[in-house]
Amino acid sequence: MTVKTTHLDPEELHHNPAFTQGVITPAGRMLHVGGQLGTDSTGNLLDGIEAQTAQAMRNVLTVLAAAGTGPEHVAKLNIYLVNGVDAQVGYAASRSVWGDHRTAITVVSTAGHARPGALVEIDAVAVIPEQDEPADRDCEGVTRRVADDTAP
Repeated sequence: MTVKTTHLDPEELHHNPAFTQGVITPAGRMLHVGGQLGTDSTGNLLDGIEAQTAQAMRNVLTVLAAAGTGPEHVAKLNIYLVNGVDAQVGYAASRSVWGDHRTAITVVSTAGHARPGALVEIDAVAVIPEQDEPADRDCEGVTRRVADDTAP
């Protein structure tokens, strides 16, 4: 089965080439990506909004790949920026990694994040397309840790 998301851009609302007003997703398996910070694989926080945003977006892409999905199947992104950061720099950095994959996006300004020094946090909701391969396979060299919630 091919999974297809449908962008919903009502004529009565402003059309923006960077995002869509809504995304209709088919019933099926969904992935909820937890908030990703601008940290590298060792947990070190990168410096500045540009570097942190690009890394947080790469981290989201890594989780998507580990689940066997990609940005074309993301229904919703939430981007949380700390008050006072240059949002335009953050947008440019995220787009440099994310590309032109339109999706529904909410951007929220916050007083801060749980981790001191974090300037951005990004989470996502995506559809996982059905695949012929086993669900616990590696995706493009990404090692997955899969918990079996059905175990007694």
